[in-house]
Amino acid sequence: MAKLRKSVSYRRIERPYTRISKFLNQSFIRMKPHIKIVRFQMGETSRNFRYTLNLIPKVSLQIRQESIESARMTSLRHLEGTLGKSGYHFRIRCYPYHILRENPLASGAGADRMSTGMQKSFGKPIGVAAQIKKGKPVFQISVEKENILVAKEALHRALTKMPCSFWIEIEENK
Repeated sequence: MAKLRKSVSYRRIERPYTRISKFLNQSFIRMKPHIKIVRFQMGETSRNFRYTLNLIPKVSLQIRQESIESARMTSLRHLEGTLGKSGYHFRIRCYPYHILRENPLASGAGADRMSTGMQKSFGKPIGVAAQIKKGKPVFQISVEKENILVAKEALHRALTKMPCSFWIEIEENK
């Protein structure tokens, strides 16, 4: 399996699905890569909890689905280990819809026969990312008052997997 490039390569927000060509069949992306995020809601979904903690980015950016999924797994492992399956409601509030493309360039012997350089350089789909605006929550955890510190620790663990700085907002549900 090929190694992922650094997230710095895809952090900047771009306009999605852009290509205008004089040939109609080259103006769209032919395939969409798989979404690797397993679930978007976990825990007790039917119960109303008293407090909600949101993980909010300080800047607008793109986050690849791999980092969202790894942050989800890390924070969920902590929540399930301390609160069980019914002591929280965890939700991913963003959806990865932006298709990332890459123009592969060959180097080495015989590269001139395989590579077209920048001719038709729209690129092939290599992954999917979520475009997140500043101030919009990425993760949301609902818990009771005595479990706020556990949920805060779970969000801190998710922060280590994310590519930029975030802040945690605590709000009381009425």
